[in-house]
Amino acid sequence: MELEQILILAILVGTVVMFLWGRWRHDMVAMASLLCCVVAGLVPVDGAFQGFGHPAVITVACILILSSALQQSGAVDNLTRMVLPQSAGPVVTMAALSLLAAILSAFMNNVGALALLMPVALQIAAKQNLPPGKILMPLAFGSILGGMTTLIGTPPNLIVAGFRAEAGEGGFTMFDYTPVGIVVAAAGLIFVMVFGRWLVPTRERAGAEGFETGSYLTEARIAAGSKAIGMMLRDVNRELEKGDAQVIGLIRNEKRIPAPNPYRELHENDILIIEADPEALAIALSALDLKLEEELRDLEAQAKAAEQPEDKGDTDAPEAPEAKNTKTIATKSAKAEKKADTPETDTQKPDDGRRGAIQSDDIALMELAILPNSGFIGRSATDIHLRTRYGVNLLAVSRQGQRSMARLRTMSMKAGDVLLMQGPPEAIHDFASRLGCVPLAQRALRIPDNAQALKATGIMAAAIGAAAFGVMPAAVAFAIGVLIAMVTRVVAPRNVYDAVDWPVIVLLAALIPVATAMETTGTADLIARFLLNWVAQGNAIIALGLILIITMTLSDFMNNAATAAVMCPIAIGSAAQLDANPDAFLMAVAIGASCAFLTPIGHQNNTLILGPGGFRFGDYWRLGLPIEIIVVAVGVPMLLWVWPLG
Repeated sequence: MELEQILILAILVGTVVMFLWGRWRHDMVAMASLLCCVVAGLVPVDGAFQGFGHPAVITVACILILSSALQQSGAVDNLTRMVLPQSAGPVVTMAALSLLAAILSAFMNNVGALALLMPVALQIAAKQNLPPGKILMPLAFGSILGGMTTLIGTPPNLIVAGFRAEAGEGGFTMFDYTPVGIVVAAAGLIFVMVFGRWLVPTRERAGAEGFETGSYLTEARIAAGSKAIGMMLRDVNRELEKGDAQVIGLIRNEKRIPAPNPYRELHENDILIIEADPEALAIALSALDLKLEEELRDLEAQAKAAEQPEDKGDTDAPEAPEAKNTKTIATKSAKAEKKADTPETDTQKPDDGRRGAIQSDDIALMELAILPNSGFIGRSATDIHLRTRYGVNLLAVSRQGQRSMARLRTMSMKAGDVLLMQGPPEAIHDFASRLGCVPLAQRALRIPDNAQALKATGIMAAAIGAAAFGVMPAAVAFAIGVLIAMVTRVVAPRNVYDAVDWPVIVLLAALIPVATAMETTGTADLIARFLLNWVAQGNAIIALGLILIITMTLSDFMNNAATAAVMCPIAIGSAAQLDANPDAFLMAVAIGASCAFLTPIGHQNNTLILGPGGFRFGDYWRLGLPIEIIVVAVGVPMLLWVWPLG
């Protein structure tokens, strides 16, 4: 064994130990490993950071951004509502959720797919009085299984494709993973659906995510084209109840009807006063194509401003009935601002001629709580000219279960009210600091936008199609998709980098040169020869199964992308020693790196459900171990059939 091989093995062993220890983040460990290789002369200085330009790294980053666009636009919310059974038992519900998670994970980041479906799963568990873990673990495992079926489903697949390309064979294409992956995933999903409810331990949820604000009261207009036009109020309530929402009032022709007849027929431009939990608000709106009143009012103000740029009218002041259809957002006030707001408030107006509309392309949703000393207390959004002075909208108000008979824009605020605000982030923060409100802990809140959802879906589909049919490399196709998403405002340019999981990107970019060093120093061949001669004893089938099992075992304790980067050179070296098809061995690495079911640290999806499911470290193997056995039992024969060794 040469000195270079001893050094790279020592660095590799130290890297794996640090991954398993978990004292430092994965990206820190990976970067330390890379720098050690550079200092030791194993990686040339001018090639140390070439991994950041690797196609696999670029593709992962772009897919994370496009997945975020699908999430934020409400595209997956709409799909979830259409696909999931609304009134079914726990077994059918668990099966449907797991299958949907697997399908979504094939075409978007599997962590993003789980994040989208977790609130739905928790809601269903509460409705059916089930421990949340009984649904969350099958859901997480389903999303992991689905990721192995396409090139873009999970980062390990992209890494494996990258190593194949560097070996001179060209990268795997979009659906090269599908024949083996879909059979293995189907076998795992069937086991989860049949036995999951008995093998998942019963645990109480460790703690609620985020915070409780109570239900929101919001105003939603029945706009042109809405499904609610012509429906009876009781039928609308029936639809909204599926998302834990209800209609508590109706506004028609500016007249509020507090307890409308359930048999009343609804008309276009009627305004429904809806009570809904924060997470259910998007589902309630998208179920019947309802539009938040304040958003529509803002669009009308923008259109009016475009037609009459010099108009000095004030859309927050008392107005004609046709201009009064409003949605508003709650804000915060400070004592000092209270003095400034009276009496000059009515005379201070923007001078750009478009004071009724929010003038920014970067719009965010934020929850604000009104402090006891807020200058907003006892006043309404109209009183302080919320939109004209601060450039924000009040979409909904939560008042700890109490209901108000006032319109949102005229509702008198109280200390402790929680306001759902919409506007440019800077404007919301400025409003909060000036008027004595405090932002609540950040959580995902989405208001569906069907137009944006269609754009996001079309962009993702086009990028997948371009990569799948070889029109252009995957990295280029998805990078173009991201650029189009930014230009069309599906993803706000200022938020595009927030969608990228940068620790994963750094980890991939740092470990690619390390893995290359394993190959150039001959260390990968050395390890391969040891495995083949002493364990597999020259049998290619045993060696293939061994690569799969070792990869899967490592993936249970260290990041799956790191596992793939470490095992790919060994797989290629093993195939070369046996004069066997390297594709079969690389596919074994792809499957093994994706299948981490024994621990909460092996895959991000396992970690995500740890707290909400109330799980312990040792709870995962009960369902995870049988799945891993199934993966080996089904995966090896499928690999031999689809990718013959000879």
